Amino acid sequence: MNTAWIILITIISYFGLLFLISWFTGRKADNAGFFTGNRKSPWYMVTLGMIGASMSGVTFISVPGAVLQGGYSYLQMVLGFFLGALIIALILIPMFYKMNLISIYGYLQNRFGIHSYHTGAWFFFISKMLGASVRFFVVCVVLQTLVFSSLHIPFSLNVVLTVSFIWLYSYQGGVKSLIWTDSLKTLCLILSVVCCILFISNCLNLDLPGMYQAISNHASSQIFFFDNPNDGRYFWKQFIAGVFMIIATTGLDQDLMQRTLSCKNFRESQKNMIVSSFIQIFVIALFLILGTLLYLYAENYPTGINSASGDALFGEVTWSPDFPLFIGLVFIIGLIAAAYSAAGSALTALTTSFTIDILRSHEKQDEKNLTITRKLIHFIMSLLMVIVIIIFYELNDDSAINAVYSLAAYTYGPILGMFTFGIICKKQIRDRWVPAIAVASPLCCYILKSHSEQWFNGYQISFELLIINAIITMIGLCLLIKSSTK
Repeated sequence: MNTAWIILITIISYFGLLFLISWFTGRKADNAGFFTGNRKSPWYMVTLGMIGASMSGVTFISVPGAVLQGGYSYLQMVLGFFLGALIIALILIPMFYKMNLISIYGYLQNRFGIHSYHTGAWFFFISKMLGASVRFFVVCVVLQTLVFSSLHIPFSLNVVLTVSFIWLYSYQGGVKSLIWTDSLKTLCLILSVVCCILFISNCLNLDLPGMYQAISNHASSQIFFFDNPNDGRYFWKQFIAGVFMIIATTGLDQDLMQRTLSCKNFRESQKNMIVSSFIQIFVIALFLILGTLLYLYAENYPTGINSASGDALFGEVTWSPDFPLFIGLVFIIGLIAAAYSAAGSALTALTTSFTIDILRSHEKQDEKNLTITRKLIHFIMSLLMVIVIIIFYELNDDSAINAVYSLAAYTYGPILGMFTFGIICKKQIRDRWVPAIAVASPLCCYILKSHSEQWFNGYQISFELLIINAIITMIGLCLLIKSSTK
């Protein structure tokens, strides 16, 4: 049996386990179970799932490969994530529970009006669809190279089959199933990284003290960057950006908050948010350590692996001739655990947001018709994701893909600005003009980022673009404040 068939059997086996978990946990799920998990999820299971839910297949591939260029600077942002998680736990979670929201964007309707509500929902929809599709696209390309090309399966069929499997295991149980499948994903991710660290250390004849010394002496292991404020890796840039990034992409993201709001009460939800963010610091550190070990191995590899770098490094090393098949399969399990679970949760969140926020079906339909609508929307979201992924493949344009990676700063900025304005300012605004402000703010940010080095003596705008975007949105909302409020 050739390697491609072994990998395919591994993938099918993983899906079989997902189906089993999904069927067992979601076989009695109603619409409330799909959207909110009936608010009965154990907080410790949500915590375990949240650790892996914030990581995609791109994280699995890119974080280790990026250490040569960026060092461990990403850890500076992860420390900011923890402070941001505390803000989410203390401010946003109690507010969402008090309002008993199915979709968190319902807050915008209660605070401002229907136009703000739809603006937040549409910005989330566009960002999540493009972001989830491009992340899944990257993984599909890797699997196409390792498996499907040798089996003469075209890329489009690869995408259709895998998205179909994801649709099947997530369409019935929704959040109620995702809590448990994400927990499996987290365990697979951590085990795969730990196995690779141990095996590579053994190949380099490094015990624990020796591994620590080798990593410390390597150029890729620098954590803190305080010397150059113009550098994108500068500590305060990354730390402060991390605080606001986690608030925007977790606290104000229907995908991740949908799990958090499935806890029994806001106290348990708060524990989940704080504990999962704290543990995530150590999980990301494992990925960074793995990256340094991969480069150490590549530098000493005799047959030319040292030419590999970046996203290609992890796969190149684990599938090199000197590595056993077991390690390659560990890599595949970690990769598909990250990618497929992330795609499943994105489909669930997109279905929830479109059904609740845009169609308002829960207000117009009874339980039976709402179930039909929800399942139809879930299928349409899956089909749309397939189309977007295939378009990315046909364009084969790295600049387009890189643009989608940076999309979060542009699309989540207006959402962050609207929520922040609504919390700290009690004034009413002219709601019908909010969509114009939400579109104008990212355009201003694009112009500012494009000319920042020219206008500000070489200063590079990086992750702080999200904060700038939110501030511009808030300034725009200030211009919409009504002169008198009844």
